[in-house]
Amino acid sequence: MTALIPLFKFRTLFNLTVFGLIFFFGIQYWLKNKSYVFDEKSIAAISRKHVDNAAGPNKNISYAYNKVLEDLRTKYRGHILPDDNLQWIFMNAGGWMGSMCLLHASLSEYVLFFGTAVDTTGHSGRYWANISDTILTGTFYQWREGTLNRITYKPGDTVFHGVGEATAVSWTAGTWMVEYGRGFIPSTLFFALADSFFSTTDFLTVFYIFRVYAKAMAMEALLYLENLL
Repeated sequence: MTALIPLFKFRTLFNLTVFGLIFFFGIQYWLKNKSYVFDEKSIAAISRKHVDNAAGPNKNISYAYNKVLEDLRTKYRGHILPDDNLQWIFMNAGGWMGSMCLLHASLSEYVLFFGTAVDTTGHSGRYWANISDTILTGTFYQWREGTLNRITYKPGDTVFHGVGEATAVSWTAGTWMVEYGRGFIPSTLFFALADSFFSTTDFLTVFYIFRVYAKAMAMEALLYLENLL
């Protein structure tokens, strides 16, 4: 009887390993072969159009964001959340604190506004997704793993963070950007919510994030079903 216990544990471990590999490579195959709504270059181009509105003499980031939102709704009709569902939500992750406003989300893509009104620094996180940020105002510093110098990004620059990469990140007060992510988006929530669960214990923020993500997913599902009919 006791000899069967190690065998049972081995089979369980083997089955979990096989399942994990099938899941991982299945997701990778899906991400590689599916079609996408957005692309990094288009999001960056739309954002750069409105840098002057955000960083010019008037420095009106709200106006700039509204203009970006208008362009996104024109180009990606039906894929951007309505105004009633747009909400600025605090986010604590990797030791830094910022605020985000989700515009679009699915299993494989998201678009959001992100930034901070205070200086903040921390760990970027490692993601199963490519993430790009186009800066509208402020200054963003990135210290890449394995290097000894930081990279400085200014308004109009686009910061790229590849799958599996990790960097140190730092935002000066008043840095605001437009972010686009492409990959297995549910996996990014582990890092995005870890500090809210285990550090700040701000469960209301967790609720806000899940709620707006669910609304975005539901909107995309309805749009997909409409296109099928």
